[in-house]
Amino acid sequence: MDAKIAFLFPGQGSQAVGMGRELAARFPVAARTFAEADAALGFALSQLCFEGPEDDLRLTENTQPAILAVSIAAARVLSEHGAEPALAAGHSLGEWSAHAMAGTLAFADAVRAVNARGRAMQQAVPAGQGAMAAILALDAAQIAEACAEAARETGLAVQAANLNSPAQTVISGSAAAVETAAAFCKAKGARRTVMLPVSAPFHCALMQPAQEEVERVLGGLAVSDPRFPVAANVTGQLVTTAEGARDALIRQVTGAVRWMDCVQALKAAGAEVFVEVGPGKVLVGLMKQIDPGLKAMNVEDAASLEKTLAELR
Repeated sequence: MDAKIAFLFPGQGSQAVGMGRELAARFPVAARTFAEADAALGFALSQLCFEGPEDDLRLTENTQPAILAVSIAAARVLSEHGAEPALAAGHSLGEWSAHAMAGTLAFADAVRAVNARGRAMQQAVPAGQGAMAAILALDAAQIAEACAEAARETGLAVQAANLNSPAQTVISGSAAAVETAAAFCKAKGARRTVMLPVSAPFHCALMQPAQEEVERVLGGLAVSDPRFPVAANVTGQLVTTAEGARDALIRQVTGAVRWMDCVQALKAAGAEVFVEVGPGKVLVGLMKQIDPGLKAMNVEDAASLEKTLAELR
């Protein structure tokens, strides 16, 4: 495995009941990872991942540690098979998984921190008051313009939250402002606008109370220099120090996820192969839109592990 590998870690929305179950059954290192997560939280997170119920798994405070645990379990299995990352990035919550894998944060600390992060994000905005929408096939500058116009018209907050690919940007904010901005985007020529089934408006100014809680939580944790560079969502640049990592994890709560920039930063740093590690294939799909020439694969269960290891060999 001579190619320079970048691990990509998925964010909220990639969860599914049954995730991680096969890895835990087949690989002791994965089983130990779930046991560690259960102990860190004081309840059976593993059971929630493996068996549900789905409604409980969908609660943000559960979803975030669940995806992180599955992602680290899969990453540790890959590592045991000789596939080590030289670089990493994670989408939103996934940035925490990347830092847990890089040793920036102890795994148990990361699990507890994202549980608190999820709870704070859920509580920052009363249910139904916030919204997010995906805008397809419209230039980012025009989307920013539409958000500014909608904010002026409604007097409410709305901004670009996820710059996912050239074809997809997600906006976030107060429900009325998001709906207005989406309509403006359509008028400017967006192919489609899709309201997303989310529990809160992530990555916008309304998340300020959650950002303050994340800052408080991180303030009580030991943070180390990452073992390998991790791309920061909020800048799209590589982070190599403990202080840079802490700052990036705090600022990303209200800041936009500059995913395209993250991928380009990994590519510029020499990444040749990208492996999405954890549930789903959302990031592999975005890779095809960002740069179809880049080699991307995923690992979430035994079959995808075998396939990816065969390709890496």
